[in-house]
Amino acid sequence: MADYRQFLDDFTKNQIDLCLENSTIDPELFQSYGVKRGLRDKNGAGVLAGLTNISLIQSKREVDGKMVPCDGRLLYRGYDINDLVRGFLSSPSKHFGFEEIAYLLLFGALPDKGQLADFHDALTKSNFLPTNFVRDVIMKAPGKDIMNSITKSVLTLASYDDQAADNSLSNVLRQCMMLISVFPMLAVYGYHAYNHYECGDSFYIHRPDENLSTAENLLRMLRPDMKYSELEARVLDLALVLHMEHGGGNNSTFTTRVTTSAGSDTYSVIAAALSSLKGPKHGGANIKVVEMMADMKAHVKDYHDPEEISHYLTKLLHKEVFDQKGLIYGMGHAVYSISDPRAQIFKEFVKKLAVEKHRDEDFALYSTVESMAPKIIAGERAIYKGVSANVDFYSGFVYSMLDIPTELFTPIFAIARIVGWSAHRMEELINVDKIIRPAYQSLLPLEKKDYIPLDAR
Repeated sequence: MADYRQFLDDFTKNQIDLCLENSTIDPELFQSYGVKRGLRDKNGAGVLAGLTNISLIQSKREVDGKMVPCDGRLLYRGYDINDLVRGFLSSPSKHFGFEEIAYLLLFGALPDKGQLADFHDALTKSNFLPTNFVRDVIMKAPGKDIMNSITKSVLTLASYDDQAADNSLSNVLRQCMMLISVFPMLAVYGYHAYNHYECGDSFYIHRPDENLSTAENLLRMLRPDMKYSELEARVLDLALVLHMEHGGGNNSTFTTRVTTSAGSDTYSVIAAALSSLKGPKHGGANIKVVEMMADMKAHVKDYHDPEEISHYLTKLLHKEVFDQKGLIYGMGHAVYSISDPRAQIFKEFVKKLAVEKHRDEDFALYSTVESMAPKIIAGERAIYKGVSANVDFYSGFVYSMLDIPTELFTPIFAIARIVGWSAHRMEELINVDKIIRPAYQSLLPLEKKDYIPLDAR
């Protein structure tokens, strides 16, 4: 096997020059053909590819006939995210937000007490895995990439569903609710398997408690003693709500709609969305923030010295430190400019958690970077819109304070975003019966090449 792998490595290294020679396209051709790279124009606006009633993202408003940047707004089914968060946090019932907001996104209306109780009961009844699934699927071939583990599990679950390919609305809704319910188990159990078999730690499986919320069960299943504080659960619940949905244009949700449009089954659609989310440009961004801040702490001696912090941030942009990518991670967003409303909401609770966890110094450093980075970026680069902290800037810090391993950062994003994916899958099935097929301009000449016999080459 080792010799075979070495042969393949040598072969691919020798052939890569051919790939580069025959697949590299002159960047200027994208401009000359009017191609919007990444389906975005030169100002960053996305190509209009569909309609949705699920959420609204606003980063500009009209003033005197011109569109100007404004504080970011995020609406779920017409409700401002700020109002929704204030609503469930100040509710006399003290209920958690994930289940209520999931109901809103899936069905388009806020539930009353009876509807919310029924929905929670339906999720609880869906909260089980097939007999021996953990042993035969999750524990087999464990690895550090928990997103791959979840994707493998989702695709395997199709084998246990005798209606896997049935795309009727009621069946798709059933499948989506089941996946929403079991995602925390798939993620946490996948991590425990990796942590045991690859890292040599103890292995334990805790069943979720039917009386607890999704956030509470996540912490319960993850921790050996199953204990957590009220604030910890509330902050994690808030993180799930803020990551639950963000329009049809983000990469993983668009993948959901593209794959749905092909007539694929729910398991394949969600597996495709998971694969799209896992990259560092999408769901893995918060990991880069945590790594960047760790590198900063290793190089900045005085966290209270603005000049020293500014010097490090400038070196980041000059590709002189950390990963030499020239980026200050957690700063900027494809849509928002002045502010990301999710980051604004999150920050207040991050501060409370930092006090409880005795991480005040770290929070102060994050706050300093948040205030300084946009000015430094604006001074170093020509930017077409404002730059501000996005939700990923703080989410990784929160997860680290909750003692959540980095391997689960992106899976937690998926645990939240599957609600949005499910809503968009349903909306695509209800409204559109046409496969999504964008056009690509071929650069090949119309004149065909002559085939040369093998012996004559």
